[in-house]
Amino acid sequence: MNKLLISLLVSIGITGVAHAAGDATAGQGKTAVCTACHSADGNSVVGNFPKLAGQGEKYLLKQLNEIKSGARMIPEMTGMLDNLNDQDLADIAAFYASKNVQLGQAAADQVELGQKIWRAGVAEKGVAACTACHGPNGKGIDSAAYPSLSGQHAQYVESSLKKFASGDRNNDPANMMRDIASKMSEAEMKAVSQYVQGLH
Repeated sequence: MNKLLISLLVSIGITGVAHAAGDATAGQGKTAVCTACHSADGNSVVGNFPKLAGQGEKYLLKQLNEIKSGARMIPEMTGMLDNLNDQDLADIAAFYASKNVQLGQAAADQVELGQKIWRAGVAEKGVAACTACHGPNGKGIDSAAYPSLSGQHAQYVESSLKKFASGDRNNDPANMMRDIASKMSEAEMKAVSQYVQGLH
């Protein structure tokens, strides 16, 4: 095969090494070890383990790759992905993305403040509205790998915000979440986390 033809095939994405898209059916058979923490359909029943059901496929794949490489450190996930290849991770991401998230309920006393932060941010602190990246209904923007937060456990969201604020979690693009979370009070984190839990 001459160089010109190879160049043409590469430019239009036809190569022998292209990764296939994730296969949700195949992914189901690769999630047995995941069910202990995330449940069979990705709707974790324990607040400190995230719900994966309904999450954007691109976002899930990014997190899986970063956990496997060590770029995102999660002690409970240590070694869990070591034996999985790129196709396995893509299939697992596709499987969880194909499931429906089970919504929770927000604490009534946190809704007003949480909704305000979600929709308008905290202008005096330079905290952007959550809707800018996560959408009005919390479904995220998968093309940009911005996660869906709709129905996510409040405990997990609040913990994530605190980790971003401290820098313990640092795999956010352009420091966006670290910048936002570092400007928020714990009360604001709690309120918006509760609001997200019931958002749909």
